[in-house]
Amino acid sequence: MASVGERFNVLLVEDNEADVGLTVAALRDALIPSKVHVVRDGEEALEFLKRTGKHAEAEVPDLILLDLNLPKMDGFEVLESMRSDPKLKHIPVIVTSGSAREEDEARAYKLHISAYVVKPTDKDKYFAAIRSIKELWFHSVALPPKENETSA
Repeated sequence: MASVGERFNVLLVEDNEADVGLTVAALRDALIPSKVHVVRDGEEALEFLKRTGKHAEAEVPDLILLDLNLPKMDGFEVLESMRSDPKLKHIPVIVTSGSAREEDEARAYKLHISAYVVKPTDKDKYFAAIRSIKELWFHSVALPPKENETSA
């Protein structure tokens, strides 16, 4: 849970413009100030997380919302890379995917995700699902301590 005056940083890894718009809108108006950083593919997600290239000044996210079906590098590859990196493996990840396949869910949980949310096809239900994530993660969950950024 973010403390008073602290900004909650979310990294949204999503290539679908409609889903980006709905997610950003659903995360808006939190009682805790927040910033949603959006990247459109798996390679850019890792650049952001590893603070390289145009993301050299990126903030370490408090939470990642990760789609699995991404261009360049899929969400599973992003997860595998994160979980093998001591500086990234502690960051909570919620998979938001159109896939309800049991194999995808099991594989994602084996990579230590915090939750797997199947994107509802109805936009109002999708909006409500993201709002539920916001309420839980912004206001109730104790976040893991951040790695010391000076050692990054």
